[in-house]
Amino acid sequence: MTHGIAARSATLATAATVTATTAMAQVGEMPNRDAPFYDGHGMMWGGDQWGGLGMVIGPILMILILVAIVVGTIYVLRLFGVSGNGQSAHDRALMLLKERYAKGEIDTKEFEERKELLAH
Repeated sequence: MTHGIAARSATLATAATVTATTAMAQVGEMPNRDAPFYDGHGMMWGGDQWGGLGMVIGPILMILILVAIVVGTIYVLRLFGVSGNGQSAHDRALMLLKERYAKGEIDTKEFEERKELLAH
């Protein structure tokens, strides 16, 4: 007798589940559902924006924008004389002048004149 009750309960639960899912699937579009925020089914996949390619072209454009920002920043830094190792063009020129003086390629008078020119 217990086996019969369990079988009836399982059958009743299965019938209720199947009936509920088919009834829920047949509910159509609800009017005014999130009206100010609902843009319809074609919001991202439809033909509204770039024929559905917006999800492909969007990330590519974002990457290109980031690359352009990095390249522009590097260009501006180099334009104002900052090299990759953190020294300015003035510092590098003074360093080269000191090296030439240390090697004996230029004398003290020429070193002082060029150093004075670099200071301006």
